[in-house]
Amino acid sequence: MTAPAQMSNGSKAQQTPGKPFRIVFAIYPGMTHLDFTGPHQFLSRTPNSETVVASPAGGPVEADGLTFANTKKISEVDSCDLICVPGGVNATKVAQDQAFLSELRRLAGGARYITSVCTGSLILGAAGLPRGKRAASHWAWRDMLELFGATPDPARVVRDGNVITGGGVTAGIDFALTVLAEIAGEETAQTIQLALEYAPAPPFDCGRPELAPAAIRDRYEVIRQKMMPSRWEEARAAAGTMVEVAGG
Repeated sequence: MTAPAQMSNGSKAQQTPGKPFRIVFAIYPGMTHLDFTGPHQFLSRTPNSETVVASPAGGPVEADGLTFANTKKISEVDSCDLICVPGGVNATKVAQDQAFLSELRRLAGGARYITSVCTGSLILGAAGLPRGKRAASHWAWRDMLELFGATPDPARVVRDGNVITGGGVTAGIDFALTVLAEIAGEETAQTIQLALEYAPAPPFDCGRPELAPAAIRDRYEVIRQKMMPSRWEEARAAAGTMVEVAGG
């Protein structure tokens, strides 16, 4: 299945005069697509904005069975006001891609906001961007942030200076509304929330480990433990490289 990376802004809020606020989503193969598409659906409606979807190589990007077409090569994006990095099963691998990390640092250097969703904060961490700051991530991998000199924060959305990070996957929508309120005002954010009928009422109250029944936690823990060794190994490798870059 193929879906366009740059979706239509036809129902976008009315534009205001001035230079467009440029939002760049830095995506990659193997991301969790809701980490990207949830915030994109909201942030692409920011008044007087433009949204660019970029990737390491440009072109199509596969994620969880979907292919996002026509992404721009990140090295060809000259600047942005906000950069957002989603998470995914490949996040700790991508965190070792020095060329991609270099582009993130370049864009972040001129951005007003440096942001991520889920384990995207680990990629930011490998780029050295949240060092010394509090940051959110998916609860299952949050402790890895310490490898990159960041302080893990269990909040659903965390702001520390110009770094704004969202927790796991669906927290990306709460993150996007927080950012919208910051850059366009609370009334605009609430209007977009109403337009998209974001009124979550899940049938089960088990979206966080402290809420889930013990049996459900145990069931997921079996899955997590299978992934744990390789992900920690990859994260440590990324952190080791980050130290060399910072020291070089």
